[in-house]
Amino acid sequence: MWRGAAAGLLCLAAACLLRHGFEPRARLLSAAELRRYRGAPGEPGLYLALLGRVFDVERGRKHYGPGGAYSRLAGRDATRAFASGDFPPAGLVDNVSGLSPPELLSIHSWLNFYRDNYEPVGKLVGRFYDENGAPTEALREVEAAIEEALKFQAETEQKKQQFPPCNSEWSSTKGTRFWCSRQSGGAHRDWAGVPRKLYRPGSQGSRCVCVRSTGPPWGQPDSSQHSDRGDLDNPHLEQYEGCHPLAEQCVLTG
Repeated sequence: MWRGAAAGLLCLAAACLLRHGFEPRARLLSAAELRRYRGAPGEPGLYLALLGRVFDVERGRKHYGPGGAYSRLAGRDATRAFASGDFPPAGLVDNVSGLSPPELLSIHSWLNFYRDNYEPVGKLVGRFYDENGAPTEALREVEAAIEEALKFQAETEQKKQQFPPCNSEWSSTKGTRFWCSRQSGGAHRDWAGVPRKLYRPGSQGSRCVCVRSTGPPWGQPDSSQHSDRGDLDNPHLEQYEGCHPLAEQCVLTG
């Protein structure tokens, strides 16, 4: 009875640790060991590494094995190539310094892909993990940069939903026409909006966006205390001169 209770408590403790991110000690591989896993005859398997995480990609042999389109990624950590698409030897490295936020997001996307589709087998000792399997400062810096890129992406997407770009066209005879629809800017919504200039803080330039002209301001609950003008009173917006304030299109000549 007591043995059964003790076993149950151990299982419960293990489940709690796993829920809180505990991982059993991962297998640690050196770069030399990883090079043995390129899928060639006589080699022990087919592995690749991304940000120091090692995955068994045997199930994707037609892609990663000898002769496959991505065979150069096997047996190494070529993190930079996942961002740049650069497959010559100079690009098949784990150095990610100088990458842009979109490139870091590409690495993040690929890492999620491998986590979802391939078995993790360990960690590569080197740039991202030390000889004890602990994250290095280089890995922490990359992860922080990816976190910032994800935050910026979310903020950009929110802005796109709040202020979708206008449709626009230009002709030498009619000038520039801006207009709004329920799909303009690729942001599908249940309102069309009206064209306005949107200025970014600290910048003198502007771009045309579609602005909701009814209901409460963005991010505020629907209540009887708002002015039913949507986001028209946002301080970063400016009306196009010569255009009706509530028109869904605006033509600028000259």
